[in-house]
Amino acid sequence: MAKSSTVVIIPTYNEAESIRILLTELLELDADFILVDDASIDGTAGIAKEIAQSRLTVLSRPSKLGLGSAYIAGYTFALSQGYSTLIQMDADGSHQVRDLVLMKKKFDADQSIDLIIGSRWIPGGSVENWPKQREYLSRVANKYSKLALGVKVNDMTAGFRIYRSSLLKRMNLDLITSEGYSFQIEMTREADRIDANIVEYPITFVERSFGKSKMSPEIVREAILKVSQWGIRRLFP
Repeated sequence: MAKSSTVVIIPTYNEAESIRILLTELLELDADFILVDDASIDGTAGIAKEIAQSRLTVLSRPSKLGLGSAYIAGYTFALSQGYSTLIQMDADGSHQVRDLVLMKKKFDADQSIDLIIGSRWIPGGSVENWPKQREYLSRVANKYSKLALGVKVNDMTAGFRIYRSSLLKRMNLDLITSEGYSFQIEMTREADRIDANIVEYPITFVERSFGKSKMSPEIVREAILKVSQWGIRRLFP
């Protein structure tokens, strides 16, 4: 059972360099950790166990099965263990622990918040070391998603989030089918559909220092297709 009321869920695939730095910083927080590892071949899981020890649970999967199902697996396990606050963040160092501390403080201070999103695209938010075309793609994708779905969230693709367990229990996670970055959009859409109180908090997103980005043309195509389908269903139910 849970040792803390808070758990940080981190999907990994070959993030040996970054996971060491991230977990070392996260150890300063009152939280446990769930690593959902998609058969990394670089020792990611072993390094994580060495650092976090008893505070870490590793969910090992047989192959690279996708971001969406990794988070669903992490949520499902965390809820079964009784955690009340579920944090999700990338393993690659793009999400800053100093921002998490501030997000968590705001989240804890207001029990009406169901979901807090670390946002790049609100006043105070920013990105560092991103190519201009990557920034343009993200801004356009988020504006399109916001308009198509009628959701008042500026950074719907953001993966830096804190969920209250009560919200996740209200959501039908079995119906979430996205695997790439559209997973974040789909989760935002579903939370909005059930009238969750969603708050955005400005963060600084820093491009990874180690490893390779998991972004691919297939991920972009999935997001465009799904958002367009959801938008059409919204307009023509």
